[in-house]
Amino acid sequence: MSTPYDPRTVEQDAQRLWSESECFKTTESEDQEKFYCLSMFPYPSGQLHMGHVRCYTLGDVINRYKRLKGFNVLHPMGWDAFGLPAENAAIKNGIPPAVWTKDNIAYMRGQMQALGFGMDWSREFATCDPSYYHWEQWFFTRLYRKGLVYRKSSVVNWDPVDQTVLANEQVEDGRGWRSGAIVERREMPQWFLKITDYAEELLDELDNLDDWPDSVKTMQRNWIGRSEGVEIDFPVSGSDEVLTVYTTRPDTLLGATYVAVAAEHPLARQAAETDAAVAAFAEECRKATTAEADLATMEKAGVSTALQVIHPLTGEALPVWVANFVLMEYGSGAVMAVPGHDQRDWEFASKYGIPIRQVIEPVDGSDEACDLSQAAYVSYGRLVNSGDFSGLTSAEAFDAIAGALADKGRGRRQTNYRLRDWLVSRQRYWGCPIPMIHCAECGTVPVPDEDLPVVLPTDVKFEGVRSPLTTMESFYRTTCPECGGTARRETDTFDTFMESSWYQARFASPDANRPMVDERAKYWTPVDHYVGGIEHAILHLLYARFYHKLMRDEGLLDSDEPWKRLLMLGMVLKDGKKMSKSAGDAGNPQHLLDKYGADAVRTAMMFAAPPDQSFEWSEAGVEGQGRFLKRLWKQVHDHLEAGDVPSLDPDALSPAGKDLRRKTHETLQRADDDYDRRLSFNTVVSAVHELVNQVAKTESVSPADDAAIREALRTAVLVLSPIAPHATQSLWAALGGEGLLVETSWPAVDESALVQDTLELVVQVNGKVRGKIEVPAEVSRDEALEAALATENVARFVDGKTTRKVILVPGKLLNIVVG
Repeated sequence: MSTPYDPRTVEQDAQRLWSESECFKTTESEDQEKFYCLSMFPYPSGQLHMGHVRCYTLGDVINRYKRLKGFNVLHPMGWDAFGLPAENAAIKNGIPPAVWTKDNIAYMRGQMQALGFGMDWSREFATCDPSYYHWEQWFFTRLYRKGLVYRKSSVVNWDPVDQTVLANEQVEDGRGWRSGAIVERREMPQWFLKITDYAEELLDELDNLDDWPDSVKTMQRNWIGRSEGVEIDFPVSGSDEVLTVYTTRPDTLLGATYVAVAAEHPLARQAAETDAAVAAFAEECRKATTAEADLATMEKAGVSTALQVIHPLTGEALPVWVANFVLMEYGSGAVMAVPGHDQRDWEFASKYGIPIRQVIEPVDGSDEACDLSQAAYVSYGRLVNSGDFSGLTSAEAFDAIAGALADKGRGRRQTNYRLRDWLVSRQRYWGCPIPMIHCAECGTVPVPDEDLPVVLPTDVKFEGVRSPLTTMESFYRTTCPECGGTARRETDTFDTFMESSWYQARFASPDANRPMVDERAKYWTPVDHYVGGIEHAILHLLYARFYHKLMRDEGLLDSDEPWKRLLMLGMVLKDGKKMSKSAGDAGNPQHLLDKYGADAVRTAMMFAAPPDQSFEWSEAGVEGQGRFLKRLWKQVHDHLEAGDVPSLDPDALSPAGKDLRRKTHETLQRADDDYDRRLSFNTVVSAVHELVNQVAKTESVSPADDAAIREALRTAVLVLSPIAPHATQSLWAALGGEGLLVETSWPAVDESALVQDTLELVVQVNGKVRGKIEVPAEVSRDEALEAALATENVARFVDGKTTRKVILVPGKLLNIVVG
C-alpha cells in the first residue's frame, strides 16, 4: 500500500470499484431479508449544504451496516424537483425552470457521488419527469371518481407578489414568507383531497408505530386533533336559517352570551350588505393573518351586527358579532362565546362590554379560583346558574345537555378533528398539472387515461410572476373528452407535497408502466428506515401516510404505513442558528472535500453528535478526523511492513495480547448495538479511536500477539467502514480482505475473548477512593479485602481502626467502612 494517505486517490479508486461492480444496484431476492433504507430526497437547489451531508451520510451508514449484516438493501436517490425556488430563479435569471433544475441535479449528483454515498442510481428520477408525474395524475383521476377529490371555493391566503396561495404557516406577521408582501384573504376555487376521511385511521395507526420518536407521534396527534363534543344549532332570529357551532364544552352552554362568526361567514356578508362598519371590518380581516400562533397572541377585535340568534335551551336572544379570531376554514366558521369560561371570549367580552355569566364553579366551592372580574374560569367543575342542570358536574352535564339538545332537535354528539382536507392546488407554473378539464356543458371532468400525462410545457417565458400556463392557449385550450366541445384545461398545479407523498413506492418499481407501481413495491414497502429533518415531522409525514393508505385501498400496496422506523435529525448549527442558504452559511461541503477528503467529512459529521441532536458545526472536527485517518493508515502500513503473521492462537497470547483481543471484541459488540439499536454513530467512532489507541500501546512479544494486532486492525477497519468507506476499502484489501468490504459479512463476537482473567477494583475507605487493585475476575470479598489491605495507602487509612463493614461490588469497587 502507498504511504502517506492520499484521500483523493484512495476515494477515486474506491468509487471506481463500486461503480464497476454495481454493488449498490439492487434487485428483489427471496434468499435474503429485505431492508429498504431511504433518506428524504432533496430539492435540487444548486449545491449540497451541511444538513444534506449529515442526512445522507446517516442514511448511507445505515445502508452499509445492513449490507454487512446480510440484508438485501435498497438505498435509492432522486430529486424533489418542483417548487417555487426554480420559478423565482427563472424569473430572476431568465432561465427556464427545467434547465435550471436539471443543471442543479447534475452538480448535486456529482457531490453525492464524491461523498461516496452507496446509492442505487439506476432508480434515480426527478419528480418533474413526465414519467413520474404521469402516474400522480392517473391516481388523482382515480381518487376523483371515488369521491375523494373535490373542488370548492375556499378562503385562502393570497400573496399578490408571488401570485399564489400560501398555507397559514407561510404567513408571517401578515406578510408572505418569501415575498414580504401583505397577504390578502381571497375566495377562490381550489382542489382538495379528503384526508379527513382517513383522520381516525391516521390517528389510531400512530399507536402501532413503535419505532417512531414519541415527540413526532405527539405532533401528529395534535395536528389531527381529535375531540369529542356537541354540534349545536342556534336558530337565526327572524329567519328559517340556523347557525351551527361545535363545542367540546356543552356544560358551559347556559353561559353563552353572544356568538361570533368569521368575516367570510354568510351571516357576516348578510350584515355587511346594510352595515358599513361590518363591511369595513370584513375588509380589514381579509388582510389579517390566519396562522394559529398569531391568532393566539393578537388583539381580539370585532364588530357587532343587528342579527341575533336564539339560545336552543333558554330561548334567549344572543347578539351576533363578527370577530377576527374566528376562521371560516375551521369548523363552521362560527363559535358560541362563553366569556365566563373561555379566556379568549372573556377578553373579547371585557373589551366590548358584553355580559359575562358564571355557570361553572370549582367542585370544592372555592371562590378564589373563580373571580370572573380578573379572568375566565376555564377548568371543569360543577354547574351553577344553569336551571335544571345546576349541581351537575361538568362530565354529567356533558351528557345531560347533549341529550336535551338532541330531544329538541337542536344538537347532536360529534367527533371532530382539527385536521382539514388537504388543499392541493397552487396557482404556480413549476408543478405537476392537475389533470382536469372544465367544460361549459359537462362541468369539470378528468382527463382520460389515454391522454395522460398532461405534460407541463418547459419552453416558457415569464411575464412578471404570474403562471404562464394561464396565458398559454396551446396549453389551456382543449376539447371536452365527454362532449367534444371546446373546453379549458385546469391551469393550477399540484402542491409539491403530492410528489413527495409517494416517491418511496415509485423507487421500488421506477420503471412500472401500468399502473403507477407494480408487485415490486409490495416487496420493498414499507420502508424499513426513513431518515430526515425534524422540520418535516408533521405535514410531509402526515400527507405521505395518507397517500400510502390511498394507494393501499387502490390495491397498489399491501401495507398500512409507509415507514417502519423513523430517524428525525437535529440541525447543523452555525453560531447557534440553523445553517441555511438564505442566511448565507449553508456550508457547501465542496471545499472540505477538496481539502480533507470525503471520509474525513463523513467521520466528523458522525462523530459530532448523536443523530437526533443539533450541534455546532466546526471545520476543526473535519481536520481532527483527517488526522485520525492518516494515523490509522500509517498504523496499518507499519504493521504490514513488519511482515506476515500466523493464524490467531488465543491460547498463545501474552497478557497484553489478551487485553487487546478483549478490546477488539468489545468494540465489535458495542458497535453492533450502536449501529442497530441505539443509532449512536458518534460512539462507534470513539470506540474505533479507543481500539486504534490500544493497538498503538500494545507491545507484541510473540507472533501470536502480532496476529491479535492484525485482528484488531481488521476489526477497526470493518467497524469504521460504514462511516469512512473509501479508506477502509483500501485498508481492508491491504490487510488481506477478499473482495469488496461492503459485501463482507459482519463477524461474530468471540464470547471467550470477552472473559477477563483479572480485573481492576477501585478501593474506597468510608466512601473515599484510596487505591486500585488488580484481582482475579472471580475474586471473593475476603480475597479482595486481603489484597486491598496489602496496599500501603489503603492500609494507612485502616490501621488502628475497627472494620465495621466490607462491601464488594463485583467488577467495580470494594468499600471498607471503618470507625
